[in-house]
Amino acid sequence: MSESTLSTSARPAPFTLGPRARRLVILVGLALIWESYARWLGNSLLLPSFLETLGALRENLRNGELPERVRASLGILLTGYGIGIGVAAIITALAALSRWGESLLGLLTAMFNPLPAIALLPVALLWFGVGASSLVFVIVHSVLWPLALACHAGFRAVPPTLRMAGRNIGLTGPSYVVGLLIPAALPSILSGLRLGWAFAWRTLIAAEMVFGASAREGGLGWFIFVNRSQLETANVFAGLLTVILIGLAVESFVFATLNRLTVQRWGQEA
Repeated sequence: MSESTLSTSARPAPFTLGPRARRLVILVGLALIWESYARWLGNSLLLPSFLETLGALRENLRNGELPERVRASLGILLTGYGIGIGVAAIITALAALSRWGESLLGLLTAMFNPLPAIALLPVALLWFGVGASSLVFVIVHSVLWPLALACHAGFRAVPPTLRMAGRNIGLTGPSYVVGLLIPAALPSILSGLRLGWAFAWRTLIAAEMVFGASAREGGLGWFIFVNRSQLETANVFAGLLTVILIGLAVESFVFATLNRLTVQRWGQEA
């Protein structure tokens, strides 16, 4: 073996950061850009600095305002998200088991998926009045259709040979869906759950700003609305930062864990 080959093989591998470390570096970089631009702008009414926003966040956590708003928002969000998952599961199962169900899903998604959930706020007010029920209604709408489409696309992508194998071992009806289609289509289902969560979260904040303005109560959206009206810009950005941090936490801990325990563990990751 030549000297050049030996020196090449003995050369240490280049230092690389893992995915979490890279994300942390990017977040720190974004925070530094925010802080630098805010200091250069010099107008806290338009853009408070990152440190000012952290101070407002700490103060609202200390006085209990933000934890109470977060609790109210997450309670409504999880209720609507759970109902949306249940309805999507029923409709998608019907679509997988019969042509009538598939036509029903295709027609409903073509009708309602393009309809913004926020556009249903007037209807929700008429049907349910001002309160949690109206918020749950619009959240269910925001979750249902993207999740149903993702699940159905995953079911359709299951190979015919795997379908035949399931039929040959006696899987029919609900057992066919639960025992074969759902495990095989799990990557698509998780993508639909992620998409549904993102739609539900942003719909809730927007809806709370409208309903909060009517009912004088609400969660994070109402917190942002009130502080915007009072020109407490640092509190507004603290509320927005809370929304972002909750989204990052759900993505990093909930969905990443589900993906690791299922898709990656079962070798289904592309």
